[in-house]
Amino acid sequence: MIIVQVKEGESLEKSLKKFKKKFEKTGVVRELRGRQKFTKPSIRKRETKLKAIYRQQLQLGIEA
Repeated sequence: MIIVQVKEGESLEKSLKKFKKKFEKTGVVRELRGRQKFTKPSIRKRETKLKAIYRQQLQLGIEA
């Protein structure tokens, strides 16, 4: 369960923003979206490899 401590005089919008940030950190929505369809382990592995290659190219400054 996510608990957000609301300080004295703190606005509701700020508290809601804290809650949303904590909720996103838990990764619940990301996991639900991933479970909607089955992906084979080989395809998942290929996707992670392609993402890693893309990130490395960005760091090195090579255009894709």
